[in-house]
Amino acid sequence: MAGTLLCVGVLACTATLSLSLVTAGSAAVFSQNLAGVADAAALAAADAASGAVEGEPCARAAEVAGAGAAQIVACDLDELVVTVTVGGAFGRFAATASARAGPPR
Repeated sequence: MAGTLLCVGVLACTATLSLSLVTAGSAAVFSQNLAGVADAAALAAADAASGAVEGEPCARAAEVAGAGAAQIVACDLDELVVTVTVGGAFGRFAATASARAGPPR
């Protein structure tokens, strides 16, 4: 009987640890995906600001962010340098990522 309870306890701990690690890994992947979307949105906005492509910079950033399943939280334009913040939801938690793009200084 004691061996059965010990096995059940070990299995419960293993299952809890496994679930925690999977959740943490999924959050890390989501974070990196959101950072990639922010980078792409900032680059698209910088291209629009420089005239390389047509359109308004923040609208271009919103278009790219939407394609990456994120929303624009902030879009700041300082001459040709664009800073974009995108947001998304990981379960019930909100996450944001920022990126800046423009010509080299």
